[in-house]
Amino acid sequence: MGSAITEMGGGRPVQSPSHRLGRMDVMKIVKLLVRTVWIPVLAFACSSSTLAQDPSALNSGASDRQQKVEAAARAEGSLSLYTSVAAKDVQPLIEPFEKRYGIKVTVWRASGDTVLNRIITEQRGRRYTVDAVHISAPELEALHREKLLQPIASPFFGDLIEGAVPPHKEWVSTLLSVWVQAYNTNVVKKDDLPKTYQNLLDPKWKGKLGYEAENIEWFTTVVNVIGGEAGIEFFRDLVSKNGLSVRKGHSLLNNMVVSGEVPLALTVYNYMPAQAKAQGAPIDWFVLQPAVARANGAGVLKNAQKPNAAALFIDYMLSDAQKTLTSLDYVPASTKAESPLQGVQIKIVDPAEKLDNSQKWEPLYQQIVIKRGGVR
Repeated sequence: MGSAITEMGGGRPVQSPSHRLGRMDVMKIVKLLVRTVWIPVLAFACSSSTLAQDPSALNSGASDRQQKVEAAARAEGSLSLYTSVAAKDVQPLIEPFEKRYGIKVTVWRASGDTVLNRIITEQRGRRYTVDAVHISAPELEALHREKLLQPIASPFFGDLIEGAVPPHKEWVSTLLSVWVQAYNTNVVKKDDLPKTYQNLLDPKWKGKLGYEAENIEWFTTVVNVIGGEAGIEFFRDLVSKNGLSVRKGHSLLNNMVVSGEVPLALTVYNYMPAQAKAQGAPIDWFVLQPAVARANGAGVLKNAQKPNAAALFIDYMLSDAQKTLTSLDYVPASTKAESPLQGVQIKIVDPAEKLDNSQKWEPLYQQIVIKRGGVR
């Protein structure tokens, strides 16, 4: 590309125009070429780039919003996604999007807190390498507070369950991890199951209740559902009267229900007892309503280099991908998707509560649940 060019003609090298012309003539030709050739080319390239990277349609409520976002996304051609989604689930979620839109998704995967820290570090260093992020709600809310996300107005917001979209609209819940209650069917009769949280105070549950040690968000949400101080007193009474067998690990707790060592577990993820039951284990699950759920969601970075592709990916996660999420044992955030918890009232954990009030809740949780229950 940068080497000298040898032209063919008359069996000998042809002298270049610069060899025959004076220096001033050469400069005039160069200036003319810049004006007549390179400036239009550069202008075209810049206008194409501007079209692709213009994020103005992302937060638009106009009827042609989706059409504009998709056209610009296809022009951008690719996006970079940072996510904490399980490694086995990345390809089933990404591949249909790439095939449908012809947009390449480059994925970097790590734990949620690692993703959060990397984004903050890169953005502060003006390294704008990520376009979209998919992690848990508290971490997304932290990115919002760092002013690193931009608002979007997806046409699919109206399909989502209550609480899936925060007022600022800088991120949106795409899937839910829902805590349910599981019981050993050889030890506990279905007719004897508690119908409300207050029913757990019945003396017949003494020594029979299990709990996962890390579920402070379930604890704080149930406290708030019952009502502040009344909720705190409920847990104090529950632990002092009937006790909690506190275990570390949801899979461990689920297995202990299967074995009968823990007749009834208060906090396992909905798919765990369902999978064990399908394999013939003596376990089933039910829900004390409202069920408590932790959300994972997605957002577009404020300095995204491919903002439209990122927004289109989020639209896809809220629509076509919801069925895929269900097949991967997640609970979808869309009411349009079939859910194993259809008809169940779900309360999504408030990420602001975790960020703002951890100093209030952590000592209470340790005192009431961990120290009295004793982690085993």
